[in-house]
Amino acid sequence: MTINTLIMKVINLVMSGVFVVFVLAGCAPKGDQNKTNEKELNVKIMEEPTGDNLLTEAEKADGWKLLFDGKSTDDWRGYNLDSFPAKGWEVVDGTLHVIGSGKGEAGGGGDIITEKKYSNFELELEWKVSEGGNSGIFYLAQEKPDQPIWKSAPEMQILDNERHPDAKLGIDGNRAAGALYDLIPGKFEAVKPAGEWNKVKIMVYRGTVVHWVNGEQVLEYHLWTDDWKNMVLNSKFKEYDDFLNTAQEGFIGLQDHGDDVWFKNIRIKEL
Repeated sequence: MTINTLIMKVINLVMSGVFVVFVLAGCAPKGDQNKTNEKELNVKIMEEPTGDNLLTEAEKADGWKLLFDGKSTDDWRGYNLDSFPAKGWEVVDGTLHVIGSGKGEAGGGGDIITEKKYSNFELELEWKVSEGGNSGIFYLAQEKPDQPIWKSAPEMQILDNERHPDAKLGIDGNRAAGALYDLIPGKFEAVKPAGEWNKVKIMVYRGTVVHWVNGEQVLEYHLWTDDWKNMVLNSKFKEYDDFLNTAQEGFIGLQDHGDDVWFKNIRIKEL
């Protein structure tokens, strides 16, 4: 066989697709490697934490921090106390539980606040309230002797809207769950009933404040503006200078209003 004849046979083989077999055969190890990579990726996904009071690695990298791990109260203490209340609160089944006193705000353990102050942040948590229950989430709170927390801190209301009379008091539902208590209404339809978990978010950024309930934005307002001052001066808070001139940095607080309320998945991201 001459060289020219051999060259022509090779060309014919290439044109007929035999060469493709060699190419595919050469890629097979890479295919196996891809399968291995997919398996490793699946294992990593399965290793991400699931359940309550946990953060994924991505959430940690994004700046989120747990304020409650489902076991300890290390990030909290009583308002105007050096430690966590000795009564009225408990950690149970991965939740932070306000134990109902049956006496309203009297007879319980009192409000609790974070160990640290915050200024610009996103706060997320879930709450569940008992039938007829009442509580709240305070932010930018100041801690002063002989002054209750609500005289300095805006409050996202927690409430059983179906049973508690506050839902029908105030103006246009501004005492219902999700509202800026006694000032700006939330949205009744966004709130789940007593005994069910509600997921809420509060964003505070350079005076802009937004409330979300179960993924729905329910209100927005702006601290320190003329609108804010006029609104406060026409409310029950008009006599409280610490409320009118809300601080730029303060504590996060959870209210003991004497009713059973449960909290979980409490986390914060500083902005």
